[in-house]
Amino acid sequence: MSKVKVGLIGSQFEAEIHAESFKRVADAELVAAASPTEAHVKELARKHGIRHWFTDYKKLLEMDEISLVALSVPNDVHCSITLDCAAAGKHVIVEKPLALNLGEADRMLEACRKAGVMCMYAEELCFTPKYVRVKELAGEGAFGRVYLVKQSEKHNGPHSPWFWDVSRSGGGVTMDMGCHAIEFFRWFYGKPRAASVLADMGTFVHGDKTRGEDNATIIVRFENGAEGLAEESWSRSGGMDDRVEVFGSQGCAYANLHMGNAIQTYSETGYGYVVEKSTTSRGWTYTTWEELWNYGFPQEMAHFVDCVKNGKEPIETGEDGRAVLEIILAAYASAGQNRRIDLPFHSDAKRPIDLWLGRDNGITEGTG
Repeated sequence: MSKVKVGLIGSQFEAEIHAESFKRVADAELVAAASPTEAHVKELARKHGIRHWFTDYKKLLEMDEISLVALSVPNDVHCSITLDCAAAGKHVIVEKPLALNLGEADRMLEACRKAGVMCMYAEELCFTPKYVRVKELAGEGAFGRVYLVKQSEKHNGPHSPWFWDVSRSGGGVTMDMGCHAIEFFRWFYGKPRAASVLADMGTFVHGDKTRGEDNATIIVRFENGAEGLAEESWSRSGGMDDRVEVFGSQGCAYANLHMGNAIQTYSETGYGYVVEKSTTSRGWTYTTWEELWNYGFPQEMAHFVDCVKNGKEPIETGEDGRAVLEIILAAYASAGQNRRIDLPFHSDAKRPIDLWLGRDNGITEGTG
């Protein structure tokens, strides 16, 4: 195989990130994009020199030359599009969270297994250079026995408006950003089994836009005795705050993604974060240089392309995405019941947020 031919499904914020990232991967070639909104997909194709564009993604899947498809679409269609990708024999990269519920996740994974294609889970924090280095330091014994890892991501709301609609997103900030923290913890600790989850959630600022939580604190305890603490918020003013903290018996580390390699900036109008002018960049902020690289997006896509080209096992798989989703469901149940929830955890809830809003009691915890 020479270059891996890539198709994009989606045409907004995350699709722009995917397009920019794949353009930096020598072994990848973007050949097609699809989105039901013609104006958006035409502009995406024009901007990035993509030869083919469609308003029906199934036309993209009919292209024999495409072997890898990256999804940047609302959460409620992750499952159906992944099933179609598998049926078409395409490897697929699914943005977080993997699906709306465990039933969908299982169908996606089974379809990809039967089709002999890879289902890869797009978690860029496992490729973020600062965070990768912190994990390396921990592996070298710099902090002694690590007992707590903290990840925080806070700003004033999601990049995509559909995320306000819990029928499409499945939840609030936990589904949008808490999934980053949970997989970061798993990856950092070597992917041990999660033993329990304790979470608190609230809607403090954006109740006029969503029924989802705009602030969440989640503690994940793992079978190795270590913990992960996630602080995720859509209710923070003053720009993006994205950081990791590591605490061990003989040391600690603080990695702030937007400080140390950033430009202290003041703007009354806001400026572009990667692809668009953003209100989150108003006022004093820390502007990162080479933002895509600092977040790890090109490195992530280069890894997935290498897996497709050379038949390697991805660092982040659909099975990892399912594990994250199980913990997310337990977190919503914990916040809804105001208690710690043991894992393994299963629920027939159609959307994780139903476990917080009190609409679903069909749960099983700690039984397998």
